[in-house]
Amino acid sequence: MSSIKNVAAAGILGAPVLKAIIDSGKFNITVITRPSSTSTFPSGVKVVRADSTSVDDLTAALKGQDAVVSTVAREGVRGQTVLVDAAIAAGVKRILPSEYAGDLSNPKAATLPPFADKLHTRKYIEAKVAAGADITYSYVVSSIFLDWGLDYELLLEWRSPEPTLYNGGECDFSATTLATVGKGIVGVLSHPEETKNRSVYVHDIAISQKKLLELARKVAPERTWSPVTVSLDEKEKWVRSKSAEGDYTSGPVIFGYLSVAVFQDGYGSRLQKLDNELLGVKEMTEADIEALWREIMTPK
Repeated sequence: MSSIKNVAAAGILGAPVLKAIIDSGKFNITVITRPSSTSTFPSGVKVVRADSTSVDDLTAALKGQDAVVSTVAREGVRGQTVLVDAAIAAGVKRILPSEYAGDLSNPKAATLPPFADKLHTRKYIEAKVAAGADITYSYVVSSIFLDWGLDYELLLEWRSPEPTLYNGGECDFSATTLATVGKGIVGVLSHPEETKNRSVYVHDIAISQKKLLELARKVAPERTWSPVTVSLDEKEKWVRSKSAEGDYTSGPVIFGYLSVAVFQDGYGSRLQKLDNELLGVKEMTEADIEALWREIMTPK
């Protein structure tokens, strides 16, 4: 396909992601939302209401679209097979399923339960393509969300005087802001041939917990942090034992698995090959991280 002009966005599209697509000025955007949704969207964005569990509803909503970007939350990821079927039926040429996480080509990352539904969707799309469906795909791999991960203290428990440093906080991991995920999506849609039927890798920075704490201390020298080192081997044993008992979805288990995915060696959280240049995404500097810390630490 030579170009993409009409883009449908389905799911709980974060404001920074939608803003990046709008600000690019390259696409005619249609947001597909649930009939019962009370979400509001910027003026100039076409909104279509459709039942996300109905292939017929979604097919009608996707007619005339060149691409569909899915940003459904964790609960809706497995249901994307309906969106895939509808996109094929509607003649959509490119689908970006809801990824925006770790590198699922890494065998160890692929074993983690929080990623199971994403893998299910990948296999479903690839099977459809292999069977002759006239559609292409791109998987946007961005590792952990940087701003979200700091705000929710997954990357560093900065609101506590004793933040946890997993395995001493030495592991470098890739991290990406929501706004940069949006820019990455724009880059994929702007380069359909170069990003066809593959994973596309983007991040803002590779950084460690120890470095995040160092920069936090620089931004807030009046605060005292006494970090506590925790073994991720023990954390991993605990979350896997909880899953063996049938718990895959409680908050502590999900966050535990995410900690393993991000901070444990061997899970591929430090993206080794990047498409930043192709996508037009500039990496962040330590000064940028300091600015982000100031924003996050400022009382809302």
